[in-house]
Amino acid sequence: MLREAGEILKNGGLVAFPTETVYGLGGDALNPTSSKKIYAAKGRPSDNPLIVHIYRFEDIYKIVKEVPDICKKLADQFWPGPLTMILEKSDAVPFETTGGLGTVAVRFPSHKTAQKLIEYAGGYVAAPSANVSGRPSPTVFKYVDEDMNGKIEAIIDGGEVGIGLESTIIDLTVDPPQILRPGFITKEKFEEIISKVDVDITTMKGDTGKAPKAPGMKYRHYAPKGDLTIVSGKPESVVSYINEQVAKDKAAGEKVGIICTDELKAGYLGADCVKSAGSRTDEEAIARHLYTMLRQFDDENVTKMYSESFDSSGFGQAIMNRLLKAAGHKVINV
Repeated sequence: MLREAGEILKNGGLVAFPTETVYGLGGDALNPTSSKKIYAAKGRPSDNPLIVHIYRFEDIYKIVKEVPDICKKLADQFWPGPLTMILEKSDAVPFETTGGLGTVAVRFPSHKTAQKLIEYAGGYVAAPSANVSGRPSPTVFKYVDEDMNGKIEAIIDGGEVGIGLESTIIDLTVDPPQILRPGFITKEKFEEIISKVDVDITTMKGDTGKAPKAPGMKYRHYAPKGDLTIVSGKPESVVSYINEQVAKDKAAGEKVGIICTDELKAGYLGADCVKSAGSRTDEEAIARHLYTMLRQFDDENVTKMYSESFDSSGFGQAIMNRLLKAAGHKVINV
């Protein structure tokens, strides 16, 4: 199956496949027509760059102008794994893949199925998340099939993925390097290897009008079909506020869902769906469950949603980044 999927990619077709982060929608990264097909299948704006996936480090030399020492240091520590590095692109990478930019985003995934597929495909696979643009990224086969069936040539079922949030993206074309999308590899982990790392201000705030250097920077992402509000404050105030809003929404005929943690779940009253992402102390569980819960709310035709806020340091920053994007930065402080 993987060899056949690799041939599909070599011939200009598209294949969805599992990685350790989320499912990816793959096309030949060096074929501009393939990249155009990815944008069309997703309904994705063509200035939103694609990530080029490789299956061995040495393949990076073909697609970037220069491999700086800092890239090698980070690769030694975090590759293969959920890290994407932005570097100056070589002429081998078409602008259709980079969203018109002179930089290219590169990742070496750790998922064995992904690695084999990339190898069989010729070594360079452009792969954003395998969902309709703007919707929550798929972490199980069901939601890849829901969004992509009939639009692409093949889908590889790899079960549930491990991390559940997209890779960390770090821009190595600036000094100090800058995190453009937070993920499992955190600022703190980077600074154990290199002295200083900045975080782009738009990761936790609204979008700018600039062309995005990385996926997820400019457009509304990860969003359910219903209206999502994040509620931040002391636990008892958060529960009280959400319960008040649920009562009002129910009276107005809305179907209401709540994203919460184990610690507060018992306090929520009256909602149609209350889903716990896990314990507040287990950020990896929260990340793994987040997108699937948003998708399940869509399955259940929920029209109004409320979510607890999470710690915005460490891996929690990635969770909050995705939630803020999903909510269109709608946050209520109580």
